[in-house]
Amino acid sequence: MGSYARRSYVSNYHNPMMPPAVKWLLIINTALFVAYFFSIPLGFDNWFRPFMLHPRQVLERLAFWQPVTYLFLHDPRGFGHILMNMLALWWFGKDLEAVWGKRQFLQYYFFCGVGAGLFAVLMSLVFGSLDTPTLGASGAIYGILLAFGLLFPDVQVLLILFPIPAKYFVMIVGAIAFMSTFGSTGGNVSHVAHLGGMLLGFLYLKKGWGKWDFLATAQARYRDWKMARAKRKFQVYMRKHDRGPGPTIH
Repeated sequence: MGSYARRSYVSNYHNPMMPPAVKWLLIINTALFVAYFFSIPLGFDNWFRPFMLHPRQVLERLAFWQPVTYLFLHDPRGFGHILMNMLALWWFGKDLEAVWGKRQFLQYYFFCGVGAGLFAVLMSLVFGSLDTPTLGASGAIYGILLAFGLLFPDVQVLLILFPIPAKYFVMIVGAIAFMSTFGSTGGNVSHVAHLGGMLLGFLYLKKGWGKWDFLATAQARYRDWKMARAKRKFQVYMRKHDRGPGPTIH
């Protein structure tokens, strides 16, 4: 996989085309940021709060949607959070999608992002910070950075103004995320989620989880369930039909 990835990367590195998954993730995240930003002066910002990741709500109220929806919300009090995330998604994500394809890229993106959110909930429970919300796509982005470093370890990337191999860049940002967890277990930008995204991305790639097509598996399970339900209905119908008509009363 590594050699194939490097060959594909070389052929697609100067490709100006934006792959569809990265394009739509950029559009959706940016559109929601703009809506959230302008909702504050209009007094509608509370509409977005149920879609942040609130550990207590996930655990006590079973807010199962929050580990997904928090990925599409960014801090509206400044542009740095969303700007860095979207630039990283564009710089590194487009080349991963060029190698993997849209379906596999999205599976990896949400695996890292949702997993990072669940990891943050778990750590919030351990450290007693259940009331601190988290938002942003950083968990998924850190997973993308890890994948890029593993697939293209010798490609030069810029660290501030200095070019370094991608593998060292990933080591540095991973170390920063790890050290930052000792001073923060939550917050609007959760370092725990960053670390969780990288850990899950590593397991996904190194343990062969990427060979599983989770969407296809879910679709197959749903089809099996529908077939089993239809079969049961048909059996009930046949049992009623086999009894024949009831007795005739004169």
